[in-house]
Amino acid sequence: MKAVIQRVSKASVTIANSKVADIKAGLLVLLGIVDDDTPEDIKWLVNKIVNLRIFGDENEIMNYSLIDVDGDTIIVSQFTLHANTKKGNRPSYIKAAKPKVAIPLYEEFIKQFETVLGKKVGTGEFGADMKVELLNDGPVTIIIDTKQKD
Repeated sequence: MKAVIQRVSKASVTIANSKVADIKAGLLVLLGIVDDDTPEDIKWLVNKIVNLRIFGDENEIMNYSLIDVDGDTIIVSQFTLHANTKKGNRPSYIKAAKPKVAIPLYEEFIKQFETVLGKKVGTGEFGADMKVELLNDGPVTIIIDTKQKD
């Protein structure tokens, strides 16, 4: 499981000209899933993200987490995070999980994220053509791969 976490001043997701998610300060999380991802990966990644100290304190030092600042979140499925670009110019997405595997894991990730955060999060729609708009704050962008947690 791979996540690109962006600290944002605002973010939104639009599908078919309809805004389905809209937040102010918080995180935009792009989530890529592979076939061998597990519930343990979900638990570890959710806890890592909500507790990342990437929000500024009164001295503008990154000492606060998403929970500390009561920030909002949008979580968007993003199979292209697992692109293989070693050969040629057309990325291969063979590592990305197919919907039968990815959708239940994506939904469980959202559910656990909401439980740990203590509130609803915005989402995209799995497999949809989405327009994601964000104002990256900092900019702060962090990539986490559960396969590299050890």
